[in-house]
Amino acid sequence: MAEDLTSFRSQVQSWLSEHFPASLKANAAGIMESAFSENGLSSDAEQWRQDLAEAGYGAPTWPREYGGAGLSDRDAAVLSSEMAKVGAFNPIPGLAGMGVTMVGPTVLEYGTEEQKLRHLPGIASGQVRWCLGLSEPNAGSDLASLTTKAQDDGDSWTVNGQKIWTSGADRSQWCGALVRTDASAKKRDGISFLMLKMDQEGVRTKPIKLIGGASPFCETFFDDARGEKDDLLGPLNDGWSVVKRLLQHERQSQTGAGAPSGGSGGGLSLQDAAKKYVGTNADGELSDADLRARLTSHLMAARAHAMTGSRIRAEAKGKVEVSAAASILKNSATLVAQARSELTIEMMGNQGLGWEGDDFTAEELATVRGWLSGKAMSIYGGSFEVQKNIISKNILGLPETTQKG
Repeated sequence: MAEDLTSFRSQVQSWLSEHFPASLKANAAGIMESAFSENGLSSDAEQWRQDLAEAGYGAPTWPREYGGAGLSDRDAAVLSSEMAKVGAFNPIPGLAGMGVTMVGPTVLEYGTEEQKLRHLPGIASGQVRWCLGLSEPNAGSDLASLTTKAQDDGDSWTVNGQKIWTSGADRSQWCGALVRTDASAKKRDGISFLMLKMDQEGVRTKPIKLIGGASPFCETFFDDARGEKDDLLGPLNDGWSVVKRLLQHERQSQTGAGAPSGGSGGGLSLQDAAKKYVGTNADGELSDADLRARLTSHLMAARAHAMTGSRIRAEAKGKVEVSAAASILKNSATLVAQARSELTIEMMGNQGLGWEGDDFTAEELATVRGWLSGKAMSIYGGSFEVQKNIISKNILGLPETTQKG
């Protein structure tokens, strides 16, 4: 196994040397910003996307027939590690919206062969972007209270209703929507998961501007929108099972916040950022002993989070059933990421208070906005409190105190 990994590492190094443009080094933010501008990706970024897609590295663990590279988790970790060493970045998960992290894995498990061949290659190449129509104005944490309806019209579905906090809806070609298909059934039994084209007359989006200045979320309105019969994912009226699995994938995708090095503005590790902004003493230690202790504690928590994530993923390998373990990682990732942002802002001092102006670098301004937007981690993907309820009920075996079903 060690020899196989060494050989694969060498292959990846050679491939990166041949294909990764030096102009894109450590420029993840720039790639994503240009992707949705009027001019689109730069020529280098577009060529890099194409090369990643051709190699299957956009979604490396997916089967080759669906656009992936068929890599094991260990091989994928090697690929990620080698890309990081040269400052490379995989833009495809970002270009695909919710496609690589959530929709794709769920289609792999619940989709028909036709659905897999139809939808997955476009996601894995970053050419098709997906959003998710889940939350509604009156159905947030209690998602099963949703009222968006899909009426069976014989050869298609007619969808009416409203969704909110729909990430990237204004930029997406497809939406995975949770809709009510049986109003007479219990609220969790009459729901289905329908894949809808966004570019149609019956779909309208309205971006929501956040405190950080960006508008990643939208209100989404369905007015007699059309859904094809063969775009129902999973069994009719069993969308609750599908979405529970999808949300588990979401929580798993949100658990990378605990990388041991701890990222910071300008691509610096948290340790290097501390040295840059706080300074060191004659022994090379951080000048602020209290900050040094808190930074060490944070890095230990990040390491524990990462190791727990690796253990849970190993234990869950090959299993399709919904597990509550992702709720543990979701809350742990939230705590680690928010603590890291707080530490970074504190270390920056006055440079961590900028909103605009020439007195601050682009990285410093981005750090402030990231600190603000990171507060939403406690809410999106299932609120911190909801995850605690799931953990208490399904892992600790405590009695149900919220709702039945």
